[in-house]
Amino acid sequence: MIEHAPFPKDELDRRINRVKAALAEQDLDGVVIASPENIYYLTGMDHWGFFAAHVLVVNRDGEMALICRAMEKITFDNQVRNARFYGHQDHEELSDYVVQAMKDLGLSGGRVALERRSLFLHLHHAEGILAKAEGVEWADGSGLVDNLRQAKSPLEIEYTRKAAKAADVGMSACIDLIRDGATDYEIAAEYMRASTLAGSEPTGFGPFIRPATRSGEEHTTWRGETFRNGDAVFLENAASYRKYHAPMGRLVHVGSAPEGAEKSAELAMDGMKAICAALKVGGKAGDAYAAWREVAASGGLADYERHHCGYMVGIGFSPSWTGGSMVTSLFPRSERTLEVGMVFHAHSWFTNTDVVDYFISNTVILTEDGAEVLTATTPESLVIK
Repeated sequence: MIEHAPFPKDELDRRINRVKAALAEQDLDGVVIASPENIYYLTGMDHWGFFAAHVLVVNRDGEMALICRAMEKITFDNQVRNARFYGHQDHEELSDYVVQAMKDLGLSGGRVALERRSLFLHLHHAEGILAKAEGVEWADGSGLVDNLRQAKSPLEIEYTRKAAKAADVGMSACIDLIRDGATDYEIAAEYMRASTLAGSEPTGFGPFIRPATRSGEEHTTWRGETFRNGDAVFLENAASYRKYHAPMGRLVHVGSAPEGAEKSAELAMDGMKAICAALKVGGKAGDAYAAWREVAASGGLADYERHHCGYMVGIGFSPSWTGGSMVTSLFPRSERTLEVGMVFHAHSWFTNTDVVDYFISNTVILTEDGAEVLTATTPESLVIK
């Protein structure tokens, strides 16, 4: 079948070759992967069955075996061409099948990395794998594949651009609907309608729609509130195309804005420009935070700090658009080297400070010529509805 395969064979082959090179460099015979994002990256397996553990075993020759519930066999057959299938019944132990797949791929007695940082490999499965794989020398494989996903290929960039376009359309539709008496249910429904019709597929996280009185609750969303004149509405939404996410955020005032809001909006916009200017190929991730922090200080917020001013995005499965259980961010003094094809959700966020709250965020891609904002259609400037 594979009528809607997200990745052509040559794209998958390049990725597997990079995994093989990473295994050789670290003197590993194989890796056991449990993050849905990494399994999708290497096989194209795209469904919601990852609520139950999926494990991908890869050996040094690039041979792969996917272990999951037996009922997923039809989906596997329709979507995957580069791995063997090992399906367990619900009363059987996943770990037994993982160990058998390891044996079949020649990993008995080898040096194997286990991806320990996955949300989806709970302790019971992990302990079973570690205990039953006799003679295996285990290493920590967390980050082995994640690091290979950071710089996006041309195809991945194309998917991200499509997601960004849908996010922009959805955000503008949200803003158009905001008024005195609008409910967060209406706004959420409009975002889902508009972004979906613009090409978005299901997202792994959000959307986040709430009054600015809850702006500090960074991961709460709509819950049946009605917006009134004088309120500010916090919007942080994303669209997704082939699992590649493009988040963005805006703050909208209803009826009127408090004195000083325009100055705060300018400060946030200056902060976004500073972040983008500091994102340079060969530079450091911490440079972006330092540039944003300098803008904050120049605006009278000398003591204002945040944990970051953005983070990488890409493939996302619930409950995240950050690419898994980790957050790879633009944090203070980060020494991570910036590369062409990295995609960030960049934040210029000033809340709970001595100035009026304001917030914007965008999906930004790093090109040879510098940073390009992909979610640039919806205005960043002060909006009063």
